[in-house]
Amino acid sequence: MVRRKSDAPGRLQEAAMALFVERGYDAVTVAEIAERAEMTKRSFFNHFADKREVMFASADALQARVLDVLAAAGDELGPLDAAVEAFATAAAAQVEGYPELARARRTIIDSSTDLQERDLLKMAAMTAAVADALTSRGTPRRDAAFAAQAATAVFTTAVEDWIRDPARGLADAIRDALGGLRGALAIGERDTGSPGARARHRPRG
Repeated sequence: MVRRKSDAPGRLQEAAMALFVERGYDAVTVAEIAERAEMTKRSFFNHFADKREVMFASADALQARVLDVLAAAGDELGPLDAAVEAFATAAAAQVEGYPELARARRTIIDSSTDLQERDLLKMAAMTAAVADALTSRGTPRRDAAFAAQAATAVFTTAVEDWIRDPARGLADAIRDALGGLRGALAIGERDTGSPGARARHRPRG
């Protein structure tokens, strides 16, 4: 994807990703990212706090898009369906066409403990934001928290599936992952309802 000269954050992201792939995250400096983007180090810090944030700017944009879609969702959808559909719609608009970029980003994050920690923090923040949005729709706080955590798990699982097989499409992978979650929960319900499971869960006198 070619960036316009005026798209400074995008140019910095592309430069950083290229350098991280070429040399590894830890070996690349902010000055080198700025130089590759034909910008100054000062310009870099006008847009990003550090080189880690270059990796997660797209995650911030995705979160904003998810929340916008969720705010506009109809009341006919339950909290989990509304949250998952928001992820699917937002991801289709922002990420769908760039599986190679997503794969490279995942590889870079997996190579760095620092980035893995930041990734977990970003996903936790997204989960909390989705829970707040569901609460604003009238979902009880506890139910909203469960639905947000489940929707985030569906999304992250689907992204991994899509990176391995991008032909299926990310939005479809997200909806398929929701079906997988429901299937797993149904198995749990059947197990709990079986005589053996009831015996295991029976209170002891």
